[in-house]
Amino acid sequence: METQKTNVHFTASELLNPTNPLSVCLIGAGGTGSQVLTALARMSYSLQALGHAGFQVSLWDDDIITDANRGRQLFAECEVGLSKASALITRINRFFGTSWKAVEKPLTAETAHRAAIYISCVDTASARFGIAEALMRIKGSAYHSDLPRYWMDFGNAKATGQVILSTIGNIRQPESQKYCPVGNLPFVTEEFGELLLVETDDMPSCSLAEALEKQDLFINSALAQMGCSLLWQMLRNGFTAKRGFFLNLSDFCCAPVPI
Repeated sequence: METQKTNVHFTASELLNPTNPLSVCLIGAGGTGSQVLTALARMSYSLQALGHAGFQVSLWDDDIITDANRGRQLFAECEVGLSKASALITRINRFFGTSWKAVEKPLTAETAHRAAIYISCVDTASARFGIAEALMRIKGSAYHSDLPRYWMDFGNAKATGQVILSTIGNIRQPESQKYCPVGNLPFVTEEFGELLLVETDDMPSCSLAEALEKQDLFINSALAQMGCSLLWQMLRNGFTAKRGFFLNLSDFCCAPVPI
């Protein structure tokens, strides 16, 4: 009896042992994005300790900090009124000695920079479709270290959320006798487009209490830690059998999404 092979995706080879830091575009500096940024800094520092070049991150967000952001997001009282992107990047650079960049504007087809990895932590379906359009337009040479490879999207409701990994185009896979390599993972906007188009309340909150009625206190940090763990495993193990997960924090239930 022939055993069915497990579908896996092998990480793009140039990301595993690069000469220069991997370029990462983090889009959104809110509840999830602020937590993901800290996780990326810890990951970059740890990868460098293991001989990897780490990350060079640009954080994209045109929003400013309000009182409603404090508590759920990692902002201090003295930072109210400042740019979210600049405040977070300044803090990370001082703590870890990095030279990461803040971009105080949204990522669109007109403004997008080329990067190896894109991570979106945005609130609306329109923002996701805009990112998808931008990524489809970005061109890169196979000989460039910043050839666009992956898009990891974080999204959540009040106590539920998901992380979905997509490839930007097809990524060449090695032959394997043990696994069934899969080189193309569809965009979240292609695979879950109808669900994304369901109307949601994305109006800004006037207070922390109002914000907590819309999103639970720990849903963002839970998604950030688990999603970044997927990226960590891809870079450390060189492959993954899962491309994300759906999380229900109310029931403490997590359902992985297989390749």
